[in-house]
Amino acid sequence: EVRVDELGNVVGRLGDGQGKRLLYDAHLDTVDAGNRAHWSRDPFAAEVEAGVLYGCGACDMKGALAAMIQAVRAVVESGGSLAGTLYVAAVVQEEPCEGAALRHLIEVDGLRPDWVVLGEPTNLQLARGQRGRIEFEVHVRGKACHAATPQRGINAIYNAARVIVGLELLAPQLGTDAFLGKGSIAVTEISSPLGNRNAIPDACTLVIDRRLTNGETEAKATSELRRILARESVDATVEVPEYHALSYRGFEIRARRHFPYWVTAPNDPLVVAASAVVEAELGYVPRLGRWEFSTDGTYSAGVAGIPTIGFGPGDERYAHAADEQVRVDDLVQAAHVYAQLATALLGTR
Repeated sequence: EVRVDELGNVVGRLGDGQGKRLLYDAHLDTVDAGNRAHWSRDPFAAEVEAGVLYGCGACDMKGALAAMIQAVRAVVESGGSLAGTLYVAAVVQEEPCEGAALRHLIEVDGLRPDWVVLGEPTNLQLARGQRGRIEFEVHVRGKACHAATPQRGINAIYNAARVIVGLELLAPQLGTDAFLGKGSIAVTEISSPLGNRNAIPDACTLVIDRRLTNGETEAKATSELRRILARESVDATVEVPEYHALSYRGFEIRARRHFPYWVTAPNDPLVVAASAVVEAELGYVPRLGRWEFSTDGTYSAGVAGIPTIGFGPGDERYAHAADEQVRVDDLVQAAHVYAQLATALLGTR
């Protein structure tokens, strides 16, 4: 069965819905191709040269989605039937709000898998976790006046600059974890809405990307920001904004921009099974690593507590980059692993 839900996720099912359930997760959306002058090829031509396919989304992550679909075909053509049920979910809007579409599948549509395998690029190794992510908005308040007499006002941009320096000083003090690595913080956007260039701005907003490692929470990260505001005597508020958008089917999506970190233990049965399949199919013991970026695992593992791993073709350094690419041989090898992993986890009858 293949269906499209109200949000726009395309969900394929092999099996009768009974028994154990394995979900392969890939996202349909890509980031914008960006400045085409930075590309050596047309980003939408899917050119293949020397065994490498180039194009926007090749690595992140239409390559994995293609491999997953071919894996289902291989399972069907093998002649046996799975004892459990295999799902392939091609989800929407992962790039702006990871986990939101998967949450809809599980909480609204009622698809409750026993395992989730994410196809984000891992260079055919295994990923078993990632840091969390929070987007903060710091709204700095000032007092407007004519720019000819700045002493009569309070420049919100100047106050925001003091906050930015405080964030630079905070960054080296953030927590660290042997597996997930160090927490990080970065200002990614600055805006001041006053429309007159000869007026002192009374407001300035900072958008902050905060990556959370093991032991760091939203409350802790928020308190760190508020301590900077208090130390610098800056009048400001801190909030976690809400993602709000309509899907291509017109369905409204809302989600707070807080995405928890997650780690699947190296001895988890899912990790053990996937490692064995990779070794049998590809001839090497896969490295158990982590992603630097954020994925749908923030929901499947971080919120829902479902055992989750990542395995995909492509190198993450090519994601969101000009000349995005994936090796064609890696697509083939990924398809073999996806097919055999489904058989190993679900069994046959």
